[in-house]
Amino acid sequence: MNIEDYREYCLSLSEDVEEKLPFQMFKNGEGVLVFYVLGHMFSFFDCNDFSVISLKCQPERIEDLKAQYACIGNPYNESPKHWIGINPKVAADGLLKDLTRNSFEIVKAKYQKAKKR
Repeated sequence: MNIEDYREYCLSLSEDVEEKLPFQMFKNGEGVLVFYVLGHMFSFFDCNDFSVISLKCQPERIEDLKAQYACIGNPYNESPKHWIGINPKVAADGLLKDLTRNSFEIVKAKYQKAKKR
């Protein structure tokens, strides 16, 4: 999947999805595009090096996903306990979409609960 198709997919998940470039003040972060739901990150990547998309994931799934798919590894600059990295250049579009939606749902569910409290 190319960068523009991925961006459009993320934005199509909900009208609550926002995209920002929040790290422009950092030398290596100026091109990092982040997608948010309810003000919290669920996906991000470097627009200048579209080789790793970092996504939230259930900790109990991470090792199985890494073993099953060569395109899945560690995230960029996040905890590998709760995040995965996926190479969009070699990942099947369906897998990338499924894992992105999963990340979106994890974050949305967590912060909807917190908002209700």
